Amino acid sequence: MKIFAETERLILREILPSDADKMFELDSDPEVHRFLGNDPVKNIDQITDAIQFIRQQYIDNGIGRWAVVSKSTDEFIGWAGLKFVTEITNHHKDYYDLGYRLIRKHWGNGYATEAAVASLKYAFEKIGTDEVFAMAETENINSINILKKSGFRWIEKFDLDGIEHLWFQIKKTDFEN
Repeated sequence: MKIFAETERLILREILPSDADKMFELDSDPEVHRFLGNDPVKNIDQITDAIQFIRQQYIDNGIGRWAVVSKSTDEFIGWAGLKFVTEITNHHKDYYDLGYRLIRKHWGNGYATEAAVASLKYAFEKIGTDEVFAMAETENINSINILKKSGFRWIEKFDLDGIEHLWFQIKKTDFEN
């Protein structure tokens, strides 16, 4: 098992097939998917496929989302991290995207911001990229606040599949300051 980053309270490690049950708990929750197209997963096979997809991203792109594990309980509490996006989104292609998703009972503890900052540190110090992007539905105030606390700045609004989103960016120089 590869650990990519650690914070005071979290371990960010590769997502493993053994994470399937906790990922199902996460992604089958309709409230978690409220701002993700309102399409929670229906069965464990969808999670197995998602884990295989993420693990293939590790091979193809050298990066993919990471499991977020509580140091105090050794519990999988969600995922966070970077994804290298090769399809066009908001006129951008071949860029690093920051994302995060936590099991609902872990919301409001600062874990998403903590994982986001650790992911950005990895992006700028280990990968060596000069910028990272992120997006959130305009109604997803909590996610927008996490991005702002992590140092992202809002760039523009854009339409994604008929839903208005905000597009964010952080540059390496802004993160270092």
